[in-house]
Amino acid sequence: MKIFDKYIVKNFVSTFFFMVIILSTIAVVIDLSQKLERIENNGSTPLAAIIHFYPFWAVWLVNTFLPVAVFISVIFFTSRLTMQTEIVAAQAGGISMHRIAKPYILVAAGIAITGLFVNNFALPWANIKKNKYQYEYMLAKSKSREYYERQKISSQISPDEYIFAQNYDRIQKRGNSFVYQQFEDNKLKHQIMASSFEWDEKDSVYVLRNVFIRTVVSEFRDSIGHQSIYKREFSATPDEILPEGYVAETMNSIELSRFIQKQKFKGSASINAYQNELNQRNSTPFSTFILTILALSLSSKKRRGGIGLNLALGITLAFFYIFFNQISMTYSARGFVSPLIAAWGPNLIFGALTAYLYIRRAKS
Repeated sequence: MKIFDKYIVKNFVSTFFFMVIILSTIAVVIDLSQKLERIENNGSTPLAAIIHFYPFWAVWLVNTFLPVAVFISVIFFTSRLTMQTEIVAAQAGGISMHRIAKPYILVAAGIAITGLFVNNFALPWANIKKNKYQYEYMLAKSKSREYYERQKISSQISPDEYIFAQNYDRIQKRGNSFVYQQFEDNKLKHQIMASSFEWDEKDSVYVLRNVFIRTVVSEFRDSIGHQSIYKREFSATPDEILPEGYVAETMNSIELSRFIQKQKFKGSASINAYQNELNQRNSTPFSTFILTILALSLSSKKRRGGIGLNLALGITLAFFYIFFNQISMTYSARGFVSPLIAAWGPNLIFGALTAYLYIRRAKS
């Protein structure tokens, strides 16, 4: 590796890690100060939170804002090199813009590969640890009870089958107001209603109590029966069909891919949200290449405003990247946009902008 390459790599890596550490520390201090009273009221301590929550939360935080952190880091240290005329001197010495970009791309590749591993395997494990502590000690008691004891179930377990429940206690494995419906050609054919139910883990069956079983025999005739206790096996457990907003983020990519295939077979309405999570795990690390070259193109040219102007421009573009990414994910979750387009769309748009600015900068 040439001296110039080592110099760029050293500046890139040191600035990136410095920014990540500083921003993570500030975020942890602010978050802990806001949740300190709630943590103590729920029976934990600040030290326990620092040990059992914030290291895993920091992994999630850094991973979420990784492309933006890389972007601002490159803007910052490259602007400094430009203001000190080091980029100008390199070009005057016959080093082309393409050659200057080489060490940037090498570091971006290292960050992207690390990000891929973290996204697909390490982060889901960290999310399990983070969520466990968060739901137990960092939620208001009413929300904690709602999460553990008052979960409503409304799920499609196959293309023609649905399960509903008013309340489900995920600790006691029991709930009430259970309804199962089976359709045929969009017409209700079979329905089971129970005042209460519990999940028998040993036999993997639902134990329903005070049960009314209705079968539609014809358009004008129903058959209704009653049983005090009725055991029935369905194609999904209560935990699998809970409306768990974070179920996808706690699975590694192999598990998530299998889970998505099962949800497709069941005809789940939440399939786009799960596919968004899987696609974004790969698109986010790739965006480090795009944003690195974009930052280099913007900050390698000397401007009157100096570092301040470049940082302002960089933060503005970073804001638009995050905003556009969130908008695309929201529309995809609602079924308006394909998950693949939602995950890779921002990269394609910013990639086109990057290509234009980089070519323009290389020719100047």
